[in-house]
Amino acid sequence: PLLRQRCKPASLIKAILPIISTDLLDWPLEFIGIYSRTRRKCRMKDNGTAGHLSALLTIIIWGTTFISTKILLADFQPVEILFFRFVMGLLALFIVCPRRLKGTNRQQEWTFAAAGLCGICLYYLLENIALTYTMASNVGVIISAAPFFTAILSHLFLKEEKPHARFFIGFVVAMSGIALISFNGSQLELNLTGDLLALLAALIWACYSVLTKKISGYGYHTIFTTRRVFCYGILFMLPTLFLFDFKLELTRFANPVYLFNTLFLGLGASALCFVTWNFAVKALGAVKTSVYIYMVPVITMVTSAAILHEKITALAAVGTTLTLGGLLLSESKLFLRKEAKQNGLAK
Repeated sequence: PLLRQRCKPASLIKAILPIISTDLLDWPLEFIGIYSRTRRKCRMKDNGTAGHLSALLTIIIWGTTFISTKILLADFQPVEILFFRFVMGLLALFIVCPRRLKGTNRQQEWTFAAAGLCGICLYYLLENIALTYTMASNVGVIISAAPFFTAILSHLFLKEEKPHARFFIGFVVAMSGIALISFNGSQLELNLTGDLLALLAALIWACYSVLTKKISGYGYHTIFTTRRVFCYGILFMLPTLFLFDFKLELTRFANPVYLFNTLFLGLGASALCFVTWNFAVKALGAVKTSVYIYMVPVITMVTSAAILHEKITALAAVGTTLTLGGLLLSESKLFLRKEAKQNGLAK
């Protein structure tokens, strides 16, 4: 009787029910939290995969543009090719997404203008001018230094993590491979003016990558931002047309070969690739995306062998191995540090 009095069912239920109800209320909240964190990680992983695929697609197309450019140079000035391709790319982006970008402020417009000046106007002009002073192999190697400058500028201006030692080791390995592919047994010839212009072009592209990463934080659609950058780039390009003997002569496009290659440069290498590249920068960051630039000489070499039937030498094969190894070395450390940071393991 005493035990039953002390442990009445009603008393036990009253004592236990608040504890059970509190736990039961916490379970859905904990489940929602776990579910949200899992979905966020999956979404970030999906964005990362899409970013890598976008960067790879961009580099594959950019690595083959030299063929179209080489064909067009028979009857076009470099500045004419540049102007026609970006005007065509701008028109394509307007057709795909005709809506107007609204809600920007003055500071954002200045950033768009700076990106257009760097990535659309100055980079290509400096690269083309450098080619008139120095060897194409020199320019190819020096331009590939863009990821190095991107890493430094991202750390200084975007407050991103300082590049690890493995990034710089990968940079040296990749540059060694690019040098073997570019020179391929030919004699190294230095030209101070041309080489400095190529180095400046690499720095300008790094600036464009940093600006693109900043623009991606504004929250606008990538097509809108790319189109706005194209507009500013073409505006900055207009004064230079008078300096480089620009001729409109649209009758040249009656040649189907010229028309096809211009369409490839305008629709593929400009409209599509700048959107995919900017998306990759948004998803991966400026540094991880810029590392893919190491692959451009490799793509160019493979395309030359497949389309132009150029021979791949032993030096080029070794250079390809070194370049891909350097890329993987740089990317793997960046990836591991990013994963550790997301999982709360980075110090």
